[in-house]
Amino acid sequence: MKKVILSVAVIVAMGLTSCKNEAKQETETTTTEVSKEMAMADITFGVRGNCGMCKNTIEKAASAIEGVGNATWDVDKKKIDVSFDATKTDAMAIHNAIAASGYDTQKVAGSEDAYKDLPGCCKYEHDMEMNQSGEEKE
Repeated sequence: MKKVILSVAVIVAMGLTSCKNEAKQETETTTTEVSKEMAMADITFGVRGNCGMCKNTIEKAASAIEGVGNATWDVDKKKIDVSFDATKTDAMAIHNAIAASGYDTQKVAGSEDAYKDLPGCCKYEHDMEMNQSGEEKE
């Protein structure tokens, strides 16, 4: 009788150990998610230009910079609003990209070669007032 009770106890103990190991494995399995923190920044600065074609070129130049999420140039106010990830780029990179496309910004003169290739309607006065809504915001 002692052998039967001992055998049953061993079988039950093995079953419990097996269940405990399975439960333990489940609790040890975890999912790790890595989230990158973005430091979003918003800037507004003046950009010279005249028309809808200018708008397209200016916004395209700014948006081509890695980290730029949104770029909107206002034709009437001659200013651009840009949202970007400050861990990937900075304001000067955006100024330089726009200038490389032929347009003057508040900090960087447009490329003369690129300006020469602009359509006639995009040839702006180099002394035109920019950022007519106020000061530079960074």
